[in-house]
Amino acid sequence: MTEQVHRNYVRIWAVLCALLGVSILGPMIGIRMLTLITAFGVAILKAYLVAKHFMHLDIEKRWVAYVLLAMVAFIVVMFAGIAPDVMKHDGLLWENTAAKAAVERGRDAGAGGNR
Repeated sequence: MTEQVHRNYVRIWAVLCALLGVSILGPMIGIRMLTLITAFGVAILKAYLVAKHFMHLDIEKRWVAYVLLAMVAFIVVMFAGIAPDVMKHDGLLWENTAAKAAVERGRDAGAGGNR
């Protein structure tokens, strides 16, 4: 027999809307660390609430959570393998001139705006 779980979706939606407001207002204060906390911390909390309440992961069998964690681990491993090559502008036998030019244009635009 399955356990009946009563959910108040309107309350969860209201919490998600409040967290949206926090994630919008956080960067407006202008403190870098607060911006990072509100951006990533609130995003993780909102993802957890959606997964728990709307995807019903809390009432699924235990192995479903393990599969979800395995998928997240695969994403981390993929990023760790790809990021060193993608995030650089040059390597041993290659050079990304378009990325270097974009960075230079950004520096020039930033220097021109600070005068």
